Amino acid sequence: MTKRKHDVIKHNNIVVFPGTVQALIREGHMFAENHQYDKAVASFEKAFMYEMGDEFALSAYAFALYELKDYDKAKNVCEQLLAMGTTLYVEVMELYITVCMQLKEYNQVETLITTLLEENVLPNDQIEKFERLKNLNREVSNNLAKKEQAHYLIETQEYELLQFCALTPNEQSIRLHRLIDTNVRQLKVALKAIIECSTIHPFVRSLALILLVEQEVAIDVTVSKFNHTKTINPAHLTLPNQLSQYEEIKNIVENKLEQDPSTLEMVQYLMAKHAIVTYPFEWQPFEAEDVAYGYIDFVLSMLGNVQEMDDEISEFLQMLEKLTELHSL
Repeated sequence: MTKRKHDVIKHNNIVVFPGTVQALIREGHMFAENHQYDKAVASFEKAFMYEMGDEFALSAYAFALYELKDYDKAKNVCEQLLAMGTTLYVEVMELYITVCMQLKEYNQVETLITTLLEENVLPNDQIEKFERLKNLNREVSNNLAKKEQAHYLIETQEYELLQFCALTPNEQSIRLHRLIDTNVRQLKVALKAIIECSTIHPFVRSLALILLVEQEVAIDVTVSKFNHTKTINPAHLTLPNQLSQYEEIKNIVENKLEQDPSTLEMVQYLMAKHAIVTYPFEWQPFEAEDVAYGYIDFVLSMLGNVQEMDDEISEFLQMLEKLTELHSL
């Protein structure tokens, strides 16, 4: 009697034993059912490296991606499922429409739902749900259009460099704060000029840069501060309190001041302010540990406890503190 041969999958010279892919897919379903979407995605993606998933695995994968707000990937998987002719057509289509709304593809959603309703491809018990989706999509789209129209009414000349430089740093700061809920893409060239102007206060230039970073505006900007210069793209930059040195200093300070919450709170407050001034350079050229202990000593001295401090770091922190009050260099 000959032994039954099991199929062995090879991928990039790696042998995948029988049952491995199925186990990964079962694991993915289990994680998805338990709302552990990051683990579900990881399991499905491992499985799909070796073989194409069936419609049930792909639909669970798409849903997990949606829950993780990875809308572009979720949309691609939904399109893959719809191209397959899935038996889960209504469920996948509903997810696809929801994903497109998250991606602000409102015109596509309007066209798609209109076509579905006109061609009578939806079960009768689903028609009302898709009509509600269509109305919601139209309402969101109209509200967005109204907001964008209002945003375009901003007096863009207020941010042109010559007029902006005529303001005091405090007035400049107030003017930039007005843009927080505005689509700043219309002003990206003006904001770039503000960021690159060495005569404008470093805190103000940081505020302009943060506006571009928060909205992931893609434009090359050359920043010069504190004897450092580099060209960055705001679309690829994180916010001041998410940069690596900030995280490192924060962890050191938290460990050191675990038993002194009031001092810790003051240090964290100063760090958050100063990180805006130095952005995007952080506390260069100082080491994170030296900066952390410098802040602790700085705060303790403010509280009346005389500390022996590193003169260079102490002077740098004092300068940053003055700059956060919009004092000149």
